[in-house]
Amino acid sequence: MTKLTLGSYPHMLGFEQLERLLERSAKSGNEGYPPYNIEQTSQHSYRITLAVAGFGEDDLAITVEDRQLVIRGRQRDDSDGRVFLHRGIAARQFQRMYVLADGVEVGEAIMENGLLHVDLTQATPETVVQTINIKKG
Repeated sequence: MTKLTLGSYPHMLGFEQLERLLERSAKSGNEGYPPYNIEQTSQHSYRITLAVAGFGEDDLAITVEDRQLVIRGRQRDDSDGRVFLHRGIAARQFQRMYVLADGVEVGEAIMENGLLHVDLTQATPETVVQTINIKKG
């Protein structure tokens, strides 16, 4: 079976970067932790919500790297001198990556009741009609 690529479609020109973004997204290594929601909050805005119970604002980092939103979490080990009979609350680091389309901007990030909300907005593209003159050869 041959792999279909965007280059396989002759009417799709200049989409090589999109294909690379899709491959990078598939290899991003996002596992199931922490759980998250993505909701559309209006026609041109979105909200990503991650369940980050136990993480403080100083334990989290949010960056945009090469059109990817990267959210990282790293908790400090505070178990010195404590004896756990059961430890079911994970204190592990994580990294979540989301590929952003052109025109998507990251807004504010809010911590609320153990949830991290990251707001995104998408600029409305202008419709452009261009007429190309034909020269005689």
